Amino acid sequence: MSDTATTQTAEQQIKAELHHTGREPLLPIEKKLIAWSLGTGIVLLVALLALTRLAA
Repeated sequence: MSDTATTQTAEQQIKAELHHTGREPLLPIEKKLIAWSLGTGIVLLVALLALTRLAA
């Protein structure tokens, strides 16, 4: 029972700490990484779609 109480207390502390911290803006390199990842995923998805239509 003490483990459950400790876990709940720890979770409450984490929630409180996350609530008090502000949001941090993305760094420029993080924005570039997101853009490159999305772009690569979309290009590969289109390429896969084209290959499956050509193979059929």
